[in-house]
This record gives sequence, C-alpha cells and structure tokens, in this order.
Amino acid sequence: MSALRIIHATGSAMGAPLAQRALDEYGDVLYSLYGSTEVAWVTIATPQDLRAAPGCAGRPPRATTVRLLDDDGRRVPEGQPGRIFVKNPMTFGGYTDGQTKQVVDGHMSTGDVGHFDAGGRLHVDGRDDDMIVSGGENVFPSEVEDLLARHGGVDDVAVIGVDDAEFGQRLKAFVVRTPSTDLDSGTLTGHVRSQLARHKVPREVVFVDVIPRNATGKVLKRELC
Repeated sequence: MSALRIIHATGSAMGAPLAQRALDEYGDVLYSLYGSTEVAWVTIATPQDLRAAPGCAGRPPRATTVRLLDDDGRRVPEGQPGRIFVKNPMTFGGYTDGQTKQVVDGHMSTGDVGHFDAGGRLHVDGRDDDMIVSGGENVFPSEVEDLLARHGGVDDVAVIGVDDAEFGQRLKAFVVRTPSTDLDSGTLTGHVRSQLARHKVPREVVFVDVIPRNATGKVLKRELC
C-alpha cells in the first residue's frame, strides 16, 4: 500500500464513519467527488477536507459555482440548508423526452438539499424528496444514519419515513448488527436521543440481515417498509 496515492470515491454518498475509517487505514489519499449525470461534478472533498469534516462533500472546483436556494429561488442565509443548484460548463441540455432540471439564474438543480459549514465545505443533507417531516420538523435520514453507523454494534443502516397518524411521518430504522452482538432497539434509540433532537429519534428499529443496495451502493429504500 505504500505506492497508493489516490482513492477516488463517487457514486453513492460516503458516510462520515466510512471516510474516517478509510483515512485511518490508508492515510491521506481519499478524495470524494459529489456530482450527478445532469450537472457533472459539483464539489470535491480532499483528504484535508475529510479529516476536518469526514461527512462533507468538499468545495466546488474551478469554473463551478454552487448556490443554496429556498423554494422560491432565493439564496438562503449563510449556514442554513437549501436546495443545491450548480453552474458549470458541463451541465446537460435535457432528457430525451424533452424534460429538464429546474434552472435558476443559470444554475441547475441537483435535487439535493445541503448546507455549507464555517470552513466553506458543502454538506449534502439528503435528497429533496427524501426529507421526512415528523411533527412539523424536517429530518434528513443521512444525519441519523451516520450517527447510528458510528455505533460499534451497527454494521449497516438505513432510515426511512413512514406514515404516522399522530406525527404525519415517523422515522423507521433498518439495522444490520455486527456479528456476535446482542444490540437491541432501546440501546440505539438512546444513542440517537443522547446526541440529536427528539424528533430525529427513530420510533421503530427493525433488525435485518442485509440492507438492499443497487450496483453503485445506493440504498433501495423502496424495498424497505
């Protein structure tokens, strides 16, 4: 491994625990690229970015600008989450059926929501349509998934929103336990409750043998229920 200079990660989002493990195992050689077919690249996280903020997506490369907008197309205040829009020379012209992504002032939507930290690094909070509204509060599954993934007894995890008569939606976590552990749901909900707001605590934890994923590693949440 002494000759290894770059690990280039892209495709599915990389959680903070995996980024930290990779850096610790292989050294400062990990680069994470956030982008999409429609807008090409958006940001690149260098090893230094990932050391400072393991879950970040990094910073826009040269000739790329990123704006965070609200539902009315206005830029959100610094530090606040917003819909991610991107402008660069490589955005696509449209789908073959004539449809396209929303464009505001030359910036094209990625369909994701994110925020910038104090160091200017972009963090992708989740897909716009993945947002869970529970009791009037907005929750993105990735924040809860990253926290659960840091627990020593969790091998893999996915969080979805399901209908709830009282709260509109509630969080439901699917967890793959590490081998030879007797981890229970109460331990996990307590783990989340100790670090996140109450509305981000899963109200249901289901233990499964495997989290369904596609060929690029993205969770097939439609197969979870």
